[in-house]
Amino acid sequence: MGSPGRHMDRIWLRQYPAGVPADIDASQYASLIELLEESFARFSDRKAFICMDTAMTYREIDETSRALGAYLQSLGLKKGARVALMMPNVLQYPISTVAVLRAGYAAVNVNPLYTPHELEYQLKDSGAEAIIVLENFAATVQQAIGKTAVRHVIVGSMGDLLGFKGLIVNFVVRHIKKMVPPSSIPHAVKFNDALAAGRGMALARPELAPDDVAFLQYTGGTTGVSKGATLLHRNILANMLQNDAWLQPVLKKPPVIDQLFIVCALPLYHIFALTACFMLGMRAGGVNLLIPNPRDIPGLVKELRKYQINCFPAVNTLYNALLNAPGFEQVDFSKLRASIGGGMAVQKAVAERWLKVTGCPLLEGYGLSETSPTLTCNPADGDKYTGSIGLPLPSTYISIRDNDGREMPLGEAGEICASGPQVMPGYWNRQDETAKVMTADGFFRTGDIGVMSTDGYTRLVDRKKDMIVVSGFNVYPNEIEDVIASHPGVLECAVIGVKDERSGETVKAFVVRKDPDLTREEIIKFARTELTNYKVPKQIEFRDSLPKTNVGKILRRALRDENKTAA
Repeated sequence: MGSPGRHMDRIWLRQYPAGVPADIDASQYASLIELLEESFARFSDRKAFICMDTAMTYREIDETSRALGAYLQSLGLKKGARVALMMPNVLQYPISTVAVLRAGYAAVNVNPLYTPHELEYQLKDSGAEAIIVLENFAATVQQAIGKTAVRHVIVGSMGDLLGFKGLIVNFVVRHIKKMVPPSSIPHAVKFNDALAAGRGMALARPELAPDDVAFLQYTGGTTGVSKGATLLHRNILANMLQNDAWLQPVLKKPPVIDQLFIVCALPLYHIFALTACFMLGMRAGGVNLLIPNPRDIPGLVKELRKYQINCFPAVNTLYNALLNAPGFEQVDFSKLRASIGGGMAVQKAVAERWLKVTGCPLLEGYGLSETSPTLTCNPADGDKYTGSIGLPLPSTYISIRDNDGREMPLGEAGEICASGPQVMPGYWNRQDETAKVMTADGFFRTGDIGVMSTDGYTRLVDRKKDMIVVSGFNVYPNEIEDVIASHPGVLECAVIGVKDERSGETVKAFVVRKDPDLTREEIIKFARTELTNYKVPKQIEFRDSLPKTNVGKILRRALRDENKTAA
């Protein structure tokens, strides 16, 4: 790596809470398996995961993942082979992930709501040879695998690991809720049959090194064709240790937490949940509450009311939905130590309400699939909304640069570039795409615009691609969305630029109302009190809902595309 830029005296370290180290040592483990096996031994009798009122201990995860790993090896896959995982948050997910890694393979996380076309693309691109899928999504696999390298399909069901209750669950899912479309995949093996076969086999322990591929994490494709971020064992290890170190100030403060309780409502196929829920939980000997369907808000509230939760990573839209859900105020927040917002901007109105209702500040963090994911976060012991994405984590360097790669003066906007042990080596089989996002001195270009202040905090301005140019002025949708969202009559909103003959582009807002009587005029009048004239939306369209990714991130691109076709 070349010489880091001017701010590389790491001005942000002065703001670190007491006890957070400047650097972490990711080399203490050769692989994720070393860390996981250490946890299996240390915490064997503790609960590791809870799903639909059924708990599995660290010992049970150890034993079932060992059996599944041995079964996968018996299929004759070579070390480094890719195995796709296509499930919501059910107990099979963590077991399958650990099994794939233990067998010496790389896990390809797949969004279960993909269309056959999207799935085929990802299976082809990754070269996956096997897939573990929940039966609810097997019909998609059936339609997609013909043109791929997949030869082995393992099909699970919601009730597989739930004992007698599982029979009832499967009956309800298949016959009453009709959530399992018919499918028939020749030679597919049932998940429980694979486990049973694997229990009679020995798992050959592969020699894993820090540079072996652990996950292929496909970027959401919100900016065009989806690419696989190649995440190595050392990338995920580093980020887990960085997140762990960052949260210590609140996790360690008295009264002592017996066992860290994490709400895993974010889907495990998403990098945020993979690292901040699953891996962080394993490292800490914590328990993850798996939520199979986070879009069922009443169901989620009902689950949360059963437990005393300590850690709740989520996206802004989920926090907002919960705050507006009946019964949410009856959740026991007395032990909630950390609420971490990522994946999209945390809005001030949401952060302030969250603090008021739960007594726990909502910490905004920032990261990407390419960075395993966390790059920055607000200090865990902070007590208010800062409007920033916080400080770089230990061992992380952030540099704000212009289009030519020159570092910007503090206080000026530029592209956020990052370097650290959590940053991917590149995109899977895409040297051209990798070259576009790496600087000569080894920094990753995020594609996001940010400003760093003199105390080392970075404020995220917006996605480079979402910027709107009105009469030569740069307008950032986040700023306008923040203002509109703070209107008491607004539930959600999204802002895009639309073509305009006079000014090149003009601002258009899509609004979901909380107050059915809210008018366009009221929103515009309200926006005028907070924004200069060229930032005020000229067009407002009311919607019943906004297009979102499965993680709940609002898709401005989909709104832009619709708008083009309508025009």
